Amino acid sequence: MIFNKDTAEKTAELLLQINAIKLNPGNPFTWASGWKSPIYCDNRLILSFPAIRNYVRDEFSKNIEKQFGKPDVIAGVATGAIGIGMLVAESMGLPFVYVRPEPKKHGRQNQVEGFLQKGQSVVIIEDLISTGNSSLLAVDGLREAGAVIKGMAAIFTYGFDVADNNFKDAKIDLYTLSNYQNLLNLAVAKKYITENEEQTLREWNVSPSTWSI
Repeated sequence: MIFNKDTAEKTAELLLQINAIKLNPGNPFTWASGWKSPIYCDNRLILSFPAIRNYVRDEFSKNIEKQFGKPDVIAGVATGAIGIGMLVAESMGLPFVYVRPEPKKHGRQNQVEGFLQKGQSVVIIEDLISTGNSSLLAVDGLREAGAVIKGMAAIFTYGFDVADNNFKDAKIDLYTLSNYQNLLNLAVAKKYITENEEQTLREWNVSPSTWSI
């Protein structure tokens, strides 16, 4: 679920402007999973654009407090959300930790890095939601450390049904700055893509694991 429509449209436009989101229906990308995809999202680029990273920080900060209330701690999911999560924590005047999808294989074998007390409430920052599996592994790690999860806030989600079901099963409220639906609407309106390309992108979103051109 998006925080609000205005933020969703503005965020989508900014991500397209800096090529954090690339749309290429005619020459699909290949994800690490092997899926063919007409879209590629790299939200880490946001950190290289001060005005945009500040916008994302501020939208997260005000909407997190509005939606979840002020938590005790902000957690960023490694590695993509560490930078923006730390900026949000700084803006809100809160402690910051980051969490891996699984514990380290060596040393102290930590999954959560930073100071976290049992019983503290946490809002998790994520950069991108696809199936939600890796994000929810981070949730499990924080719960194992004794955190009380108030919810997760992400920059963007592809809006897959499998992700919605995974978050529902895990009883985690997920809110995002933008999503696939708002992205496509904006991309057509601003002529980043044609209506035919929009149709291809919508078909992919229905069944990404089996889609091909």
